[in-house]
Amino acid sequence: MSMQKTENLYSRIPPTRLRNRKEKFRKAKNIPFWVWFADRVFFRMLSHRFYALRVKNIEAYNERRNKNFPTIFYAPHMNWWDGIVGYNLMRRAFKIKRVRMMIEEMNRFPMFALAGAFPVNKASAQAAMESLRYIINDLNSPDMGFWIFPQGIVNPPNHRPIEFQTGFVYIAQNIARKHGGVNLVPVAVNYTFLREDRPECLCEVGEPIIITQENCDFKRHEFTEKVRKDFEKLCDEQLKTFSQGEVTGYEYIFRQDLPWNRKLEKKLKNIGLEENKG
Repeated sequence: MSMQKTENLYSRIPPTRLRNRKEKFRKAKNIPFWVWFADRVFFRMLSHRFYALRVKNIEAYNERRNKNFPTIFYAPHMNWWDGIVGYNLMRRAFKIKRVRMMIEEMNRFPMFALAGAFPVNKASAQAAMESLRYIINDLNSPDMGFWIFPQGIVNPPNHRPIEFQTGFVYIAQNIARKHGGVNLVPVAVNYTFLREDRPECLCEVGEPIIITQENCDFKRHEFTEKVRKDFEKLCDEQLKTFSQGEVTGYEYIFRQDLPWNRKLEKKLKNIGLEENKG
C-alpha cells in the first residue's frame, strides 16, 4: 500500500491574495426569509456533525457589556467550522438580531450577503480597506453583532503564539469615534471529544472591553498587543481546564439525543449499579 504525502494545510497567504483578482463587493443585508433560512441551515449543519455546542460565562456578555453599543465578537480561527459556530452563537446564545460576518471568499456564496455577511478581498491593502470602512459605517446599532477572526488566516488548532492583525482594533476604534462606542467580547473556542462518539464545541466568553469616544485615543499597536495577550490567556486557561476533565459551568446551546445503542448501554450500566446497591 503506497503512502501519500500530507498536503500543506496552512498557508500564511490569504486565498484572495493568491488569486489576485477583482471581486464584487456586496453589502450585507438582513432579509427576513434568508435570515430564517440561514438560522436553520447553519444550525442543522452544526448539530449533524457535533454532539453538543456549549457556552461558558455567557453572563459576561449579558450583564457586563454596554447595552447602548453594538458588539464585536472575536475568536480564534482554526478550521472551516469557525464561522458556522460564530453565527450560531450570535443568533442562539447572544440573541443578536442583525448579524455581521466578514467572509474572505464570499463571492463563492453570494447569498450569504442576504443574511448579514459581506466580503473582504485581501489582494491588496486598498481592497481590504473597503471592507473595513464599510463595517465602521454599518455597525451603528446595539442590536448588531459583528464576528471577526483577528488572526486574519486559518491557523493550526491551539497554535501559539496567537497573532493579531491590527485591523479589528482599527474597526473598533473608529466605530467608537463615529457612533459613540462599541463592545469587544472575546470568545475562546475549542473542538474536542469528551465522552461521546462525536466531538463537542466548547466556547468560553471573556470579559467585555468597552471602547467609547472618551477612551478610544490609544496607540493601536499597543492596544492590539494587550488585547492579544489577554485573549491568549483566556484560550490557554480554557484549554487547561477542560483538558483536566473540568467542564462544569458550560450551558448547552444544543445537545444530541443519544442513539439507541448508547441509551441501551446506559440502561445496562444502571442495572449493574442497582444490583450492586442491593
